[in-house]
Amino acid sequence: MRLAHFSTAFRQLPSYARPARPAMATLRRGALRASAPVSAALGFSTATGSISSSSNTNRLANEKSPYLLQHAHNPVDWYPWGKEAFDLAKETNKPIFLSVGYSTCHWCHVMEHESFEDADVAAVMNKYFVNIKVDREEHPGVDKLYMTYVQLTSGRGGWPMNVFLTPDLEPFFGGTYFAPDGARNGMPGFKTVLQRVAMIWESDRQKLLESGRDTIRQLRSFVQSRITDAAAAQDQLDAPIVATKAYDHYLSKFDAEHGGFGAAPKFPQPVQLQFLLEYFGYHENDKERRDKALAMVTDTLKHIARGGIHDHVGSGFHRYSTDQNWHVPHFEKMLYDQGQLLSTYATAYQVTKDDLFADVARDIVRYVARDLHHPQGGFYAAQDADSLPTIDAAKKLEGAFCVWTKDELAQHLTPAELDVVCHHYGVKAGGNVPPEQDPHDELTNKNILNAILPMHATADVCGLSVDEARDALASAKTKLWAVREKDRPLPHRDEKIITSWNGLMISGLVKASTVLGDASMLRLATETAQFIRNNLFDAEAKTLGRSFCEAPSAVAGHLEDYSYLIQSLIDLYEANGENEWIQWAADLQQSQNDLFYDAEGGGYFSTESSDDTILVRLKDEQDGAEPAPNAVALKNLIRLGTILERDEYVTKAQETLDCFGRGMETFPYAMPSLVSSYLLMHHGVKQIVLAGRAIEPFQSLVNTVFVPNKLVIQAKEDGLVHDCNKTVARIAQEQSGRDAGAAYVCEHFTCSLPLTDIENFKKQIEQ
Repeated sequence: MRLAHFSTAFRQLPSYARPARPAMATLRRGALRASAPVSAALGFSTATGSISSSSNTNRLANEKSPYLLQHAHNPVDWYPWGKEAFDLAKETNKPIFLSVGYSTCHWCHVMEHESFEDADVAAVMNKYFVNIKVDREEHPGVDKLYMTYVQLTSGRGGWPMNVFLTPDLEPFFGGTYFAPDGARNGMPGFKTVLQRVAMIWESDRQKLLESGRDTIRQLRSFVQSRITDAAAAQDQLDAPIVATKAYDHYLSKFDAEHGGFGAAPKFPQPVQLQFLLEYFGYHENDKERRDKALAMVTDTLKHIARGGIHDHVGSGFHRYSTDQNWHVPHFEKMLYDQGQLLSTYATAYQVTKDDLFADVARDIVRYVARDLHHPQGGFYAAQDADSLPTIDAAKKLEGAFCVWTKDELAQHLTPAELDVVCHHYGVKAGGNVPPEQDPHDELTNKNILNAILPMHATADVCGLSVDEARDALASAKTKLWAVREKDRPLPHRDEKIITSWNGLMISGLVKASTVLGDASMLRLATETAQFIRNNLFDAEAKTLGRSFCEAPSAVAGHLEDYSYLIQSLIDLYEANGENEWIQWAADLQQSQNDLFYDAEGGGYFSTESSDDTILVRLKDEQDGAEPAPNAVALKNLIRLGTILERDEYVTKAQETLDCFGRGMETFPYAMPSLVSSYLLMHHGVKQIVLAGRAIEPFQSLVNTVFVPNKLVIQAKEDGLVHDCNKTVARIAQEQSGRDAGAAYVCEHFTCSLPLTDIENFKKQIEQ
C-alpha cells in the first residue's frame, strides 16, 4: 500500500495552508512505495493534554536561528540538525521525528501551540523519538530532500513539514500540519500518529527500515535517470516551441477578471510574470501573442497592487491571497517576494512607462529599507503574519498589525479623509472580510484595505477633484502608519540575512535604480553586496556561507546562494561597470562549478558532495516561490561566458540545458525561468559595449529600453574583462583618451561600427 492512500488524515488542511508548488511534475504522485504497517495502524483517538509552561529550556536555546529559538522553551527535547542527534538515534535505536518550518510560518505557530507546547504530547515524543527541529531557510537542502519525499508520497507539501526517519535518516512516513487529537472530525491527530508510529517501530521495525532504504533507492534512481534524459534530449528541443507551449498554458489558466493564474489561494508568481515579459520582448513578429503576454503581466500587477495583498499603509507585499481577488492575504512578508516583485514592477514600467508600476516599485523599496534593512547593510528574511493587536494583549492574531475597524479609522482621520478611505478601500462598519476567509475568527469586524475603486471614481463619489482625493488618501495613510508604529506591537521579524534572498534583492534594486534613475537604490544594492562579502564570503576559499544572524552560521552556502548572488553581481557590473563585481562573480562561478556541478549528467546539484547528511543530492529545475537555481545558473553561464569569453561556460550551459531538456519539453510551464534562460541561449546575447569618457547618455538610454537579451559592458583599459575579452580590449584601445562617448552593438560574432549619435544607437539596440 502506498503512503498516499492514507494521506486523508491531512486533507482537512485549510486551503491557504496548501503549498504554492505542486509535486514534482517529472515524477508522478504516489511513485514512492510506503509501509503498509504504518497505514494499517493509524487509528482514532480523542486524548488531549495540558499545555506546558514556558519554564522548559532545550538545546535550541543555543542556536542562532529565530525559528529554532521560538521552540527553545517547548517541553519537547529538541535537537538541531547535526551529529549529536544522529548519533543518539543510532545509539538508542529510536526513530527520528523531523519537523521543518520557518519563523514567520503561521501554521508552524499553530502546530507549536497545539502540540509542541503540550506536555503530554511532548512526553510521547521524548520517550519514543529523537526529535529534530530544522529551519528550512537555514538548511534548504534538508528541506528539499524531505519535501520531495512528502510531495511524491502524499501529493501535497507545505510547512510545517513533519517526517519520521530511521536512524540512518531514511524517511518512512511524513506529512505537513498534524491537527491535535479530536480536532479533525475523527481523523487521527498528532498524538495518535506518534503512538502508532512508535508501536509499529517496536513491532515491525524491519519493514520500516526496508521502506526507508527503498525510498532512498528510488530517489537515487530518479536522479540517475536524468543522465539518460539528457542524452535523449539533445537536438530535440526548439526554444520558440517550448516557450509558446508555456505561454499557451499560462493563457489557459489566466484569470481575466482578477489577474493571476488559477484559483485560490493565489500567489503573485513573479517567475511566471518575468517569463511572460521576456516572451513579449522576443516575439516582435507575433503581435497577438506579444500583446496578450504583456496584458497578462500588467493586469496581474495592477490587481495585486490594488488588492489587500499589498500593504497600502505599511508598503510591501504579503505572501499570498487566500481568495480569488487578492483581497484577504496571508499576512507574512518575505524578502524573496519583495526582491522579485521589485524587478517585475520595474521591468513593467520600463516596457509601458505606466507610472503606477514605478510607484509600486518605490513602495517596495520604501518597505525593505525601513523594515528589513540591517544597519550595516543586508536585508532580514521576513516579517511574521501574526502579532499582538495591542500592547496589553496576550494572544497574537494574524493580520493584527494591518487591519482596522471602521471606528478605529474614524478615531484617527478627519471626516473627509475617512470618507475617501472608506469608499476607496471598501471599508464597512461590520468589516469587509468574508467569514469563509476567516476560519479562526481573527478578523471579525476588521477591514483589510483593498482598493475597489479607481482614484477618479473615488473622487467622484466623494465630491472631490482627483488631486484632492489623492491628497486626502496620502494624508490618511501617513496618519495610519503613525498609529501602527506607535500603538501596535510590531510583528516578529526573522533577522536571518540569507545570502540567496539578498541576491534577489540586489537584483531588484539594481533593476529599479537603472530604470527609475534612482542612485539611492543602487547604493542600497551596493551596500548589500558589500555586507555579504564582508560577512558571508570566505575570501581565501572563495566560498559562501548560507546565512547571518548576529554572526555567520556554520551552514555552507547552497547552489541557490551562489547562483542568485552571481546573478546580482553581474547586474551590478552592468549598472556601474566596476571590475570588483565581475571579478567576484567569476570567482564564485568557479567555486560553484567545483562544488555543485555534475560532470557526468550536467546541471548543478543543490548541495555539496561533502555533506553526507543529505542522502540524495537533488537538482532543482522547477520554479517555486523563487526561481530554480539551475535556471539562474544557466543564465549566469551565458552572461559570464559572453563577458569573459570562456568557452567552458558555454559547454556547461549546454550540458545544463540538456540535463533538464526532457522535463522542459514536457512541462515547460513548471519551469518558466529555465525556459527564459533557454530563450536567451537561443537568441544569443546582444552585447552593448560603451566606451570613451562621456558614456552617460548611452547608459541612460540603455536603461530605458527593454531588450531581454541585452548585456552592457564598459570598455576599460584594465581589469578582468579587458584581460579576457579581446573585442572589449580592442574597443577600449580604439576609444582611449577620447572625450566623446561611443557605443557598439555586438551580436552573432559581429560588432557594429562605433555609434556616436543617440538616435542611431536607439534604433540599433531596438532592432
